Amino acid sequence: MRKTALAAIAVLTAFTLAGCSAQAASTAGSDAKGADEPATVQEKPKPADLTGDWIQENAGDSSQSATVTADTITVNWVSTKDDTTAIYWAGTYQAPTDAGNFTWTSTRDKETTDKALLASTDATKDFAYADGKISYKVTAMDVTKTVTLVKK
Repeated sequence: MRKTALAAIAVLTAFTLAGCSAQAASTAGSDAKGADEPATVQEKPKPADLTGDWIQENAGDSSQSATVTADTITVNWVSTKDDTTAIYWAGTYQAPTDAGNFTWTSTRDKETTDKALLASTDATKDFAYADGKISYKVTAMDVTKTVTLVKK
């Protein structure tokens, strides 16, 4: 009986040591592997780049288009029926400094818009950028509509 008990203790000890040894080896392997791999660095989201040409979403025969540069936004009336364009807004643009949705107030370029028959005469215009689209309100003949532009 004593031999049986010693044999059982020896087997249990062997299993226990083997289990600890396997776990230590696997942990050591992961540590070594983790030390060789570069740490994953999460990049900070970048602000949206709105520069370029934009067209009105769900446009018909008469719509609006815009061009955004580093510091200006120009919005035109567009008539596909007559193949004509006319200035609606020319003003300042200030690019976002943070990622995500944002709004800005554009100051009208009087020199450009004062000589344009269909241009807005408002001193400023509020624009919003959200979900990849620019939106703003347009008022003509006492009717106000929100226009949504998508990048070309």
